[in-house]
Amino acid sequence: MKKHLYVNGKWKEAHNYLPLTAPYTGELIAEVAQADNQDVEEAILAAQAATRIMSSMPASERSAILERVADLIFHRQEQLVQLLSLEAAKPLKTARREIARTIQTYKFAAEEAKRIHGETVPLDAAPGGEGRFAFTVRKPIGVVGAITPFNFPFNLVAHKVGPAIAAGNTVVLKPAGQTPLSALVLAEIFEEAKLPAGALNVIPGRGSVVGEMLVHDPRVAAITFTGSPEVGIAIKNKAGLKRVTLELGGNSAVIIDKDVEISQELIDRCVWGAFMFSGQVCISIQRIYVHESLFGSFLTAFRNAAERLVVGDPFEETTDLSAMISANEVERIDSWVSEAVSQGAVAETGGKPLSSRLYPPTILTNVSKQLPVSCQEVFGPVVIVTPFVDLNKAIEAVNDSRYGLQAGVYTNDLRAAMRAAEQLHVGGVMINDIPTFRVDNMPYGGVKESGFGREGVKFAVEEMTDLKLICIKR
Repeated sequence: MKKHLYVNGKWKEAHNYLPLTAPYTGELIAEVAQADNQDVEEAILAAQAATRIMSSMPASERSAILERVADLIFHRQEQLVQLLSLEAAKPLKTARREIARTIQTYKFAAEEAKRIHGETVPLDAAPGGEGRFAFTVRKPIGVVGAITPFNFPFNLVAHKVGPAIAAGNTVVLKPAGQTPLSALVLAEIFEEAKLPAGALNVIPGRGSVVGEMLVHDPRVAAITFTGSPEVGIAIKNKAGLKRVTLELGGNSAVIIDKDVEISQELIDRCVWGAFMFSGQVCISIQRIYVHESLFGSFLTAFRNAAERLVVGDPFEETTDLSAMISANEVERIDSWVSEAVSQGAVAETGGKPLSSRLYPPTILTNVSKQLPVSCQEVFGPVVIVTPFVDLNKAIEAVNDSRYGLQAGVYTNDLRAAMRAAEQLHVGGVMINDIPTFRVDNMPYGGVKESGFGREGVKFAVEEMTDLKLICIKR
């Protein structure tokens, strides 16, 4: 089965196709078109031409298109869940959560399309400004280049495409190499929802071809990217005056202070935050700092809960974790864990691959903070648990990272909560919850090497619009 490019409202054959295999079984799913320079050129031309239609389209019509997209996804949700499980090895129950969030994200985008507005500016507040009336409006920025990762191929695409369409922009979308089918089926859905031809173009392909052209082409006004810091930093260095939004992952931590009850709810949240989708989540818990008085009881309960997780076939309803996205990821994680154990770390559970594609929930203690498994982004089902004595030291430990996406703090002390919220150098602080918490209308993004700019539909719309001042002299 061949899957083609989607350019200017039509399916376009490519010169080259690559096999796409299922991460869990290794079976061939499809042969996917790979865009070359000419294909990217056609996609940008189509998007540029469609800006005239989209920029003049009434907000009510943009909103209606996005509402129809949400409804179409709702009516096809089980089919889309199956597709997620096939191409990403996402367990069914995890895939259903993603599709539900994707529907919500497009609904938020439909609502925000009707809320894009400016404000009046009191020019007479400055001498010489008398007799003038001024106001601002937000105008669509133009062509948006969207580059998305494999781990949430429906919802993270929605966080880029939804706000772009809501704002009256057009999109050239480069999906992740392992999960292009989700983006291509989305093209079908937008077409059925009556989005004008050229407003959304989906072109799978190599980053060195598609990504490079989108970043360098002056007709592309903005780049929104989710991926590694190395690639994100390179994009920002090359993008010139383009608007750039970067979500670059993290090394998220949670602090559990001395006055907290080690409840089943807390344990369940930590297990979910650490091991959901095998830890292949930007805000997955990688580090847990527990007050020394609670360390033993927390570790025992956390280990027992992790060992109850089911690892296996993503199409089984009982499965909690399935295959990593590639065998190379299993090898990398295994090498990092093995290095830590060789230098004194203790694998409280897990620590060895179950197969070339399956890695079990792994809890490490006594890990040096300089090791890759601690200071880099594992992006796998591995979490480090460390005791602390003083909350200030725990906050310092969380901040001692090149990343700063989100952090969580469990405490019943309001002063401690506010101190942590103030001092943690991250994009979002979750009090009495894990850093993996995200709903789709909140501002989402990080500091340091975790990114630049903010997602969350309203905030993404602001990133994807230009502010224009209009001044009238009476």
